Amino acid sequence: MTPRAHHPHRTRTTAVLTAALVGLAASACAPAGAEDDGTLDVVASFYPLQYVVEQVGGAHVEVASLVPPGGEPHDLEISPNKVQELRDADLVVYLSGLQPAADEAVATRDQEHVVDAAEGAGIKPGGEGSDARDPHFWLDPTLLAAVGTQVADALAGADPEHADDYAAAADRLGGELATLDTELADGLAACAGATLVTSHEAFGYLADRYGLVQVGITGLDPEVEPSPARLRDVGDVVATAEVRTLFFERSAGPGLASALAEELGVGTAVLDPLETQPPAQADEARDYPAVMRSNLAALRSGLTCG
Repeated sequence: MTPRAHHPHRTRTTAVLTAALVGLAASACAPAGAEDDGTLDVVASFYPLQYVVEQVGGAHVEVASLVPPGGEPHDLEISPNKVQELRDADLVVYLSGLQPAADEAVATRDQEHVVDAAEGAGIKPGGEGSDARDPHFWLDPTLLAAVGTQVADALAGADPEHADDYAAAADRLGGELATLDTELADGLAACAGATLVTSHEAFGYLADRYGLVQVGITGLDPEVEPSPARLRDVGDVVATAEVRTLFFERSAGPGLASALAEELGVGTAVLDPLETQPPAQADEARDYPAVMRSNLAALRSGLTCG
């Protein structure tokens, strides 16, 4: 996907978005400015970026996400009201290529106060097919920390009065993410070289960071059905690498992974790519760090480690 973003085969732009853009084409491009109470209006295109803005901006920002809790970011359709909200925001934080509708809407507004997380994370545009870009950089906490610094700089540009607050918050977030990175590295140290079989290839950054070998039942685009030959290849990998668990995504459900696991005589477990805002739990926080720690526990339990 140019980020999963654009799964290589997904180029659809909705009629709703097109109509909204036509209707707004003559309006001013400059953001509306800070709210009367002094806070900045920020629009984030999906959950991991929303989390970063909330952590770095603190009480100085009001953050809205284009994707509602539990929503699917890749098939985003933007209503005319959301398009106007994005155009009027003091700052927009998005990931180019992940959501074609967001890309098109962002292109209609003032570009001075727009953050493309691809730049902060240092990920390059991808092509088509096997050259497509994996967008899931946030599964490497160190890359998400880099976006935190990028967001702090952008917030300071829009609100110089609180620049020191944004810088301090980005430093704090960076420290928290460094701690999380250490936990993941230490927790998976014994699993170095283990084969991670996932329902689709959303975990490349996590695998690269912590020394795992990702094998997807499907590729970057989860909507492309695997061929019988691919399923046989995955079965061979499971047998050869002594894989004990096939991991599927919370948002997608077990589906094919469960059927294949049953055929191969192995277990299944949930691994969350954190594309959507996690559902709240009565007894625990379900933010980015909490879900990443849940992923660590699932990996430690499900991988074949030394």
